Amino acid sequence: MKKGLVFLGIITVLIAFAVSCGSSPSGTATTAARQAGQPIQDGRAASGYNGVVSAAKPEASDVGIQILRMGGNAVDAAVAVGFAMGVVEPEMNGLGGGGFMLLKVDGMEEAVFIDFREIAPSASTRDMYLGPDGNTVVFPGSTARTHVVGGLAAGIPGEAAGLHYAWENYGSGNISWQQILQPAIDLARNGYIVTQNFHNGIMNNIDKLNLFPYTASIYTDDGLPWDVGVIIRNTDLANTLEAIAERGPSAFYTGPIAQAVVDAANAAGGIFSMADMANYRVSVRTPVVGTYRDYTIISAPPPSSGGTAIIQILNILENIPSNELRFGTTRTINAWIQAYRLAFADRNTYMADTDFVHVPLIGMSSKAYARDLFRQMVNLDTAMISANPGNPDRYESGNTTSFSVMDSAGNMVTVTKTINYVFGSGVGVPGVGIILNNEMDDFVSNNPAHPNAPEPNKKPLSSMSPTMVLDPQGRPFMTLGTPGATRIITTLAAVISHVIDNDMTIQQAIELPRLFASNTGAVLVESRMPYSTINNLQEMGYTLTINADYASTFGGVHGVLFNHDSGRLYGGADPRRDGEARAF
Repeated sequence: MKKGLVFLGIITVLIAFAVSCGSSPSGTATTAARQAGQPIQDGRAASGYNGVVSAAKPEASDVGIQILRMGGNAVDAAVAVGFAMGVVEPEMNGLGGGGFMLLKVDGMEEAVFIDFREIAPSASTRDMYLGPDGNTVVFPGSTARTHVVGGLAAGIPGEAAGLHYAWENYGSGNISWQQILQPAIDLARNGYIVTQNFHNGIMNNIDKLNLFPYTASIYTDDGLPWDVGVIIRNTDLANTLEAIAERGPSAFYTGPIAQAVVDAANAAGGIFSMADMANYRVSVRTPVVGTYRDYTIISAPPPSSGGTAIIQILNILENIPSNELRFGTTRTINAWIQAYRLAFADRNTYMADTDFVHVPLIGMSSKAYARDLFRQMVNLDTAMISANPGNPDRYESGNTTSFSVMDSAGNMVTVTKTINYVFGSGVGVPGVGIILNNEMDDFVSNNPAHPNAPEPNKKPLSSMSPTMVLDPQGRPFMTLGTPGATRIITTLAAVISHVIDNDMTIQQAIELPRLFASNTGAVLVESRMPYSTINNLQEMGYTLTINADYASTFGGVHGVLFNHDSGRLYGGADPRRDGEARAF
């Protein structure tokens, strides 16, 4: 049996590291509770005057603060956090995946959206997942389909290219590429802790992991879940990160590492080629922009569906006075449900990669269109069981991780990145230490005529929505993001509203009970929602699915808020995951 270090020894190491990084004692206490899977709030938040980092793992937040202390800016810190997160939360993200980064650095007129989403291999076809009977094909040895498990589920990874692009173009110039990578290298080589959440992720995916011997050799204990408190080391990943530190992203996209990625994907049924790897390119896109009660909302454009839907939800709710959106009342929750249904009816109909199809983004973000949708909302004492898509063309003029960084200069960065499902496709790359994504599942796999069907070099539709908010004076106010698939959209819209409409701190807004509704179907709510509200919604006719008090299905929001009156930055971290904010 492989053995890990005992829990007590790990705590000692973490306390020493936390003290060296200037973290508070409450943060250390939270780290201990986090390992036991406790959704406590104390110690999650942090504030400071110089910089704040809020990430889904405290080890990664510590890395970001370390880079800021060395003279880096928020972009340097975010890139270093990104690589570190790929090490310490490998079930959610890493070099085998991709993501989005939204940034606005001091002196920039407009924010920049860096798209390093995975790309469909060049051999992809619209019907690539369908068998002769017209149904999607099952992966051998599994009950899962080939668009979910195995090499055919994987797109060409973008993370190494995207993080390097951000550092090269928007970093401070004070931090070398080697310094950016070194903390992640050290974490991979020296090890990181199996928390209760990570243990649960392994346990819930043990069959998938054991389909792939190399993946199982790292993330299982001879085929069984690692115990909480054990340290996992990934020497292969440390070596891969060292190669990228020495030679840049070309070390990943060409040569022996790229060949190993191609071989692993194709051995598991994939269609990768060395040309696909070498030809990967980052896309820089214009963010979607809207307003909510004089605050400016800047968010993710396609291939994310999220930013536009967030703005659409807030545009609809803006027709309701703030004092009528007090959280927890039946009428408020019903208003949110109806706004969610209307936005998702459009999202599920129109959204796809705009490089391939027309998407009516201007119409969907229009205040006038939102007023039309608002008029469709039924009385707030009555349920909206389903919603149909509207006609935004009439207004056409003119699981995943997230982290946020802000510094005292007003530099803002928020990142959401992922390998999609927990442990992605399950395919590990021998000698490289990474798990390949299953982002191809974000295409519509069973309908070749759909706008979001797979095509060569196309990016699948995403809900990832790194978002930033400017105050009514146009100053940096808030950055935030979350994992959670389609729950990303509803969660971020709600947190923004809670801060603006209910005058909450970012931590308070993150902690509130959550709900989710699509255009039809059951409404998901956390069990902490007031009982009277749950009962009233059910009496209206809604079907409710009651989740845990702090359900990880609703993601893990990590954000930073800038209070310009005090000059202080406030970081919030979600108790639904392992995150903690750090500040100095």
